[in-house]
Amino acid sequence: MKKNNFINNSKSIIFAIFIALLIRTFIAEPFNIPSGSMKPNLLVGDFLFVSKWSYGYSKHSFPFSIPLISGKIFGKLPERGDVAVFKTPSDNRTNYIKRVIGLPGDKIKIINGQIFINNKLILRKKINDFIDKDYNGNTKRFRKYKEYFYDLEIDVLDIMDNGIVDNTNLYEVPKKHFFVMGDNRDNSQDSRFLNRIGYVPVENLVGKAQFIFFSLENSRFFEIWKWPTSIRFERLMNKIK
Repeated sequence: MKKNNFINNSKSIIFAIFIALLIRTFIAEPFNIPSGSMKPNLLVGDFLFVSKWSYGYSKHSFPFSIPLISGKIFGKLPERGDVAVFKTPSDNRTNYIKRVIGLPGDKIKIINGQIFINNKLILRKKINDFIDKDYNGNTKRFRKYKEYFYDLEIDVLDIMDNGIVDNTNLYEVPKKHFFVMGDNRDNSQDSRFLNRIGYVPVENLVGKAQFIFFSLENSRFFEIWKWPTSIRFERLMNKIK
C-alpha cells in the first residue's frame, strides 16, 4: 500500500512539473526586476508575468534555452513601445527587460538626450519629478518627462545632462533585429552600447511584459516576515505600458 501511494504521489508530482513547464514555455513566465533601468515604470522588486506567445517561440522559450527549435516559429515582431524580455546577444543566456525603440530598418540617433527615429523627433515635456528612495530610506528626486512615443505616452527619467549616450552616432537597425532602451535613460545598459548589448536578434525575444502581479520594496520574495510593510499594494495587477 505504501509503495502504491509513493508511486501515485510521484506520478502526480511529475505531472504537475510537466504542466508547469508547458505553461512556462508556451503561455507565461514570471520575471522579477533586479535593477532600476526601467524606472519610473518598473521598480526593483516588481514581479511580472511575461506572455510567451506574443513574439513566437525559439530555443529561448525553453528552460536553459534548450535548442529544440531552430530560429523562430509563429514569429511576430514587437511593436515600438513594447516592454520586452530578451536574452542578451553577448551570452544568449542573461534575461534583460527594456523598451523596444527601433524595428528592422529604422535609423536612430540620440541628440541632447532626445530620440530621433528616421529623422523624426520623439517629442517630450517636463513633468513632476520622480520621487525615489534608496535602501537607507533617503529621498531622491529625478527629472521626469512625458514622452510622446507614436501612439503611446511614456514616462521616462533623464537624470543628468550630457550623459555618456546623450549624443550618439547614427544607429541603423539590421534586418531581423531590434533596438531597445531603458526608460531610465541615463542608467541603462541597452542597444546604445553596441559593444555590450547592441542590436538584439529577433530569435532572442522571450516575451512581452504584461502586468505586475506582485511588488516588494526593500525586501526579497522569501522574506515573508517583511511582507506586511514591504508589499506595494498600489502596484499589484498594474498593466505595463
